[in-house]
Amino acid sequence: MTALDCPIAEVPDEDLQDVRVVLAIRERTRFDRATFDRLPNLELILQTGGHAYHVDIDEAKSRGIAVALWRSHDACEAAMRELTFALAVAALRRFPEAGRASDSGAWPGLLGGTLRGRRLGILGMGLQGRAVARLALAFDMDVVAWARPGSTQTAADGIPRLPMEELLATSDVVSIHLRLSEESRGLLDAARLRSMKQGSVLVNTARGAIVDEAALAAVLRDGPLRAAGLDVFAHEPLPADSPLRTLPNVVLTPHIGWTVEEAFVEFAEGSAGQLEDYLANRLDPGELAFALPADRGRNQLGGVSR
Repeated sequence: MTALDCPIAEVPDEDLQDVRVVLAIRERTRFDRATFDRLPNLELILQTGGHAYHVDIDEAKSRGIAVALWRSHDACEAAMRELTFALAVAALRRFPEAGRASDSGAWPGLLGGTLRGRRLGILGMGLQGRAVARLALAFDMDVVAWARPGSTQTAADGIPRLPMEELLATSDVVSIHLRLSEESRGLLDAARLRSMKQGSVLVNTARGAIVDEAALAAVLRDGPLRAAGLDVFAHEPLPADSPLRTLPNVVLTPHIGWTVEEAFVEFAEGSAGQLEDYLANRLDPGELAFALPADRGRNQLGGVSR
């Protein structure tokens, strides 16, 4: 077993020839045709997320490479929703400005705000969005969510659903919890960002490409946004010349929503279990990104073969 401490592109080809299983813990490594060509004996990718945006699924399928997903992320989910509120509080209480001033020896009287009594608008009421809604109620916030086309105005969870325009115009804090898709990419464009409530805060712990970052920088400078808390970006690492790095009303974290000790324990244990199941030819098809052919025989690892 080899643990890579550098991008796979920097690993010599000869060191990849015998690799049969890859445990992936981030999405920056693109598994495309060129990468697969460098891994001629690869048969299983243990993807520690519930999706595989960075894997060319058609190419993996054509080569018979199994892609196992891991969807049980209790620690990750807890870490993400905790970070959501950490970013919201930091933005409202102006932590970046307070920290810089304190570091320089100043003692400013900065006026901040509380979450209590404010409206939280949630974009994406999946598992993460629902958990954030529950925590928001504990902060005594008024919670609403985006009503997707065709959805009911009040779901079984009791959280009112609003059209996008009304949610943006009336929410004091807007938090994004959507998967990246063709529908969500660029969802918060310049027009929608300009339509947000005066003095509101945007929090994004989902995917950077959901927000037009150039437009976001503009509304953070000129209004209506009061501040933003961002853990994800369209291009990561965030480019050094990004205007988001220099704005005083932005709280930036380098995609750390999931990087907690408890999550890595889950990754290791979950992937080890999936590998054991694969070797014993009992890996649940529901844990795969796509179905494997029914006629696969045994391979050198002892699991199902290509």
